[in-house]
Amino acid sequence: MKKFIITEALNNNRLDKALVSLLPDKSRTHLVKCINEGKVLVNAKVGKASLVVKTGDEIEFEDLEKQNLDVIEQNLNLDIVYEDADVAVVNKPKGMVVHPAVGNYENTLVNGLLYELEDLATINGVVRPGIVHRIDKDTSGLLMIAKNDKASLSLTQQLKDHACKRHYQALVYGTIVEDRGKINAPIGRDSVDRKKMAVTKLGKEAITHFKVLKRYKGYTLLDCELETGRTHQIRVHLAYIGHPLVGDKVYGRRKSVGDGQFLHAKQIGFKHPTTGEWLEFDSELPKYFTDFLQTLEEL
Repeated sequence: MKKFIITEALNNNRLDKALVSLLPDKSRTHLVKCINEGKVLVNAKVGKASLVVKTGDEIEFEDLEKQNLDVIEQNLNLDIVYEDADVAVVNKPKGMVVHPAVGNYENTLVNGLLYELEDLATINGVVRPGIVHRIDKDTSGLLMIAKNDKASLSLTQQLKDHACKRHYQALVYGTIVEDRGKINAPIGRDSVDRKKMAVTKLGKEAITHFKVLKRYKGYTLLDCELETGRTHQIRVHLAYIGHPLVGDKVYGRRKSVGDGQFLHAKQIGFKHPTTGEWLEFDSELPKYFTDFLQTLEEL
């Protein structure tokens, strides 16, 4: 734990900018992550990146645990949908974490990718080789994988530019009357529970488009298209409009039905980093998902 006192030179600066000056050996991205994880206190209270600090404020900084991990290769029988010299597309099963982290060093997608693929981009470090975006542990479906740093930069930029196509299928509670809609509500860290996300005025722009695919008794099946890609975006947005995702025990109902979280990354499209060709992929809903839809058909 490091402690600092804000000097006159840093008076009226945002907390994240002040930390950049106080900790020049750390990147702003890393410092913002520390703030978002509740590791930075201002006058003994959890700070926010946008908080304006004043002369005399006491800052307590605890760095995130360093992840110097020896990530092992594991044969996890991954479903590699597509692969060439630059990119790969993988269909991640429900229940698999994307990359290693504290307390979970094995049986992640990265462990499987290291076994399956000869090359992976290194730009995101030892624990996230090839990873340019993520989906939750209990969300299944398609992910883009970068096999070299050039591809990683290209795919990351496409995501920032909202140039990728990302469609999910989601089963929600209740009947959505509108055939289609747009949810435009900023998402940021929950002010009470820092492990959760929430719709908040202080959050970043988040836009989800949805279309009703089918209505069941007490449920609605949606196609959700991401325009932005905030953490837990679809889950937070669906709960925000009063139709939480079936199986989501964090943002939805604690007691649920079926087998897990009913959210699947079904379609993905992007421009190939080298050829410029548009690539698009589709995947089938997992069996637990289709089985439950079949039970709803019989109601």
